[in-house]
Amino acid sequence: MPATSFLGTAKGRRIAYHKSEGQGPCVVFLGGLKSDMEGTKAVHLEAWAKARGQAFLRFDYSGHGESSGTFEEGCIGDWHEDTLAAVQELTEGEIVPVGSSMGGWQALLLAREMPERIKGMVTIAAAPDFTEDGYWANFSEAQKAELASRGYVELPSDYMEPYHISKRMIEDGRRHLVLRSPLFLPFKTRCLQGTADTAVSTETALRLMDHATCPDMRLTLVKDADHRFSDAACLKLIENAVLDVLGGA
Repeated sequence: MPATSFLGTAKGRRIAYHKSEGQGPCVVFLGGLKSDMEGTKAVHLEAWAKARGQAFLRFDYSGHGESSGTFEEGCIGDWHEDTLAAVQELTEGEIVPVGSSMGGWQALLLAREMPERIKGMVTIAAAPDFTEDGYWANFSEAQKAELASRGYVELPSDYMEPYHISKRMIEDGRRHLVLRSPLFLPFKTRCLQGTADTAVSTETALRLMDHATCPDMRLTLVKDADHRFSDAACLKLIENAVLDVLGGA
């Protein structure tokens, strides 16, 4: 296993990454909330890319994995800055973002920032605007009061330890919403979603499809697949989706 490399950013963060050289466009894996670049999907896709001779990048947002900082201090905007730094400093030419869950939101923010760099996009259980539509919209009055007084609340997860959700994350999330204003995706976009996902609903996937303006956007629903989307059949679907937006090369 190659040693982890680190990128120092203009914001003073130390971002851990693995980059595989190869032909472009570079496939860039964007992980989910509290996940890291050692996850099943990221590592599997890296091996697939290497076998093809395709350039590939995976990295940890600040407060995740081997990167600097703590999760509790972070927010969507911080991780967007990390993503921009990784793409700008570690890749050249066209890229194919593959965004999982919160990484899907990050991919959409990337599309808004630099559409000219994107050859195509793949999302896996994309969770755009989840801080507002998932967290804030479902907070009880008691939780909202706790957020205001304590600065954070803890929420249970079906997939890992409880999430520490800060007031800063909620407030910052509102500055990065993508489903409240025009969203242009001027490239092939393939969205994958499991019907048994308890973290991101099929309604979210359909809302994204309905909201975005895109010349070639398709949603694949996989019956009984959960949020991990990491069994052999799901991993093959991810490979095929990436190959599709690359142009079948």
